[in-house]
Amino acid sequence: MFSFFNKKNNEENKSDKDSKGFFSSLKETLSKTSKCLVSDIISYASEKEEFDDLTLDDMEEILIKADLGVNVSSYLIDNLRKQNIIKPSEIKSYLKDEFSKILDNAGNNKIRYDKNGLNIYLITGVNGVGKTTLIAKLANKFKKEGKKVLLAAGDTFRAAAVEQLQIWANRIDVNIVYKHNADPSSVVYEAISKAKNENYNVLIIDTAGRLQNKYNLMEELNKIKNVIIKNAPNDLKESLLVLDATMGQNGISQAATFFEVANLTGVALTKLDGSSKGAIVISIAKDYKLPLKLIGVGEKVEDIKDFDKDDFIQSLFI
Repeated sequence: MFSFFNKKNNEENKSDKDSKGFFSSLKETLSKTSKCLVSDIISYASEKEEFDDLTLDDMEEILIKADLGVNVSSYLIDNLRKQNIIKPSEIKSYLKDEFSKILDNAGNNKIRYDKNGLNIYLITGVNGVGKTTLIAKLANKFKKEGKKVLLAAGDTFRAAAVEQLQIWANRIDVNIVYKHNADPSSVVYEAISKAKNENYNVLIIDTAGRLQNKYNLMEELNKIKNVIIKNAPNDLKESLLVLDATMGQNGISQAATFFEVANLTGVALTKLDGSSKGAIVISIAKDYKLPLKLIGVGEKVEDIKDFDKDDFIQSLFI
């Protein structure tokens, strides 16, 4: 048996204050990456009159250490090797322009939402990346915007995952569909039925994050997708992969399986704080052609923001 847990000027000033506060927080969050890019590579390059092979090799190493990854770093340096127009003193403008192009080419960063119907968000990611907390933050964000939100605990074989999502649902006062040791697709089916019958605006679906058996994971996700396609064919707005920023390139490699099986539309990045190097954002966009849609910048349930390319780049190079 399934269980359901039921539980004008001033606004503009507050919004402006919150925006400034977030930008300040983002600058602090990205300070590690900013140091690698601004203090290290820009200072290093500005000492040179021309680019030579040794300088470019050193710059590539600095970029990799900034967590840009080998592919992005090689791409940026190879561009410099092939030209004789950009000077070392212009490296800051060059990097800002290239980062902007990479992020633009990955696609639209805005979370899709249809005000006239149900909006389903399928959330995937390996265990331990902060997936459940991200779901809670996203649910709280939608609720604060006046949406009616339902959660589906689709990671049914991990009791702790179901219980953690129940605790979050209680804390932020949204409803949840769950059942221990059930087929995840049956939970999703029941959640879709409830969401449609009771006129929910948003349904957020948690999924398993086990990579030990890739075949089982693929089968599980495919069954869930088929249930959504059959019962709500036009309502799946996003299939988001949750990644842990502190894991850097290792996190991306570990989660590569989901790019094969989940028909992803974007990425949500958790734990983007002072301990991580935020350049992973560039690497995700370049390597997988997936836009970053959400970032988690703290432990509070309110610490989630829509990704803004311009704010991100400005925070890196300020």
